[in-house]
Amino acid sequence: MAPGRGLRMSDDRTDHALLQAHLDGDAEAFGVLFSRHRDRLWAVALRTMGNPEDAADGLQDGMIAAFRRAGSFRGEAAVTTWLHRVVVNACLDRLRAAKIRRFDALPDDVEDRGTLVATAEHDDQPDVAAEDAERRRRVLEALGTLPPEQRAALVLVDMEGYPVAEVAEMLGCAEGTVKSRCSRGRTRLAALLLDLHHPPGDRPHGNPPPDGPVQPMLRPRGPPAP
Repeated sequence: MAPGRGLRMSDDRTDHALLQAHLDGDAEAFGVLFSRHRDRLWAVALRTMGNPEDAADGLQDGMIAAFRRAGSFRGEAAVTTWLHRVVVNACLDRLRAAKIRRFDALPDDVEDRGTLVATAEHDDQPDVAAEDAERRRRVLEALGTLPPEQRAALVLVDMEGYPVAEVAEMLGCAEGTVKSRCSRGRTRLAALLLDLHHPPGDRPHGNPPPDGPVQPMLRPRGPPAP
């Protein structure tokens, strides 16, 4: 489903107009729509699935489903919300089917894109770069211990920065459910990643705080080239 040559990348039609054009038989409209939102959809798929191979499969499943089921879009939410819902559901279906419960470490040449996650480049500081890489590995590994539904909620709310109301639309559940999943997920991650926030010998006593967004050390990058 990667965009091909000749797509009108400067197309100024709205998302809704592109989706309607796709339904009306425009062979390029869906490719333009996908290209417009590809980076964020990839970031969500990668963080939900945990490794680029499974993420690529999940994203492909989602885009095929969206391509085939475009007629099911009723306009109650934004097109991008609908696309995220389709991709997240495709990823969750794969997770449930395969019973994936942990994340493999990402290869050095694969990183993800998150709109609210930004870490400074440390190309001239190998020690700092190595520390950042270890933090990324730890965060992904910790996320992999969460149930898929909690993981998806945290990825969308804390890492991608979507409002709870919009995430509820994406996941097809109540806002309270999203908040509950995020709270439970944060509590577990806080315990697993406590040492990332407090150096050894300076860790607080008692239970970690249950709330507060996840602050993973992930550098913004994009999906593999088509």
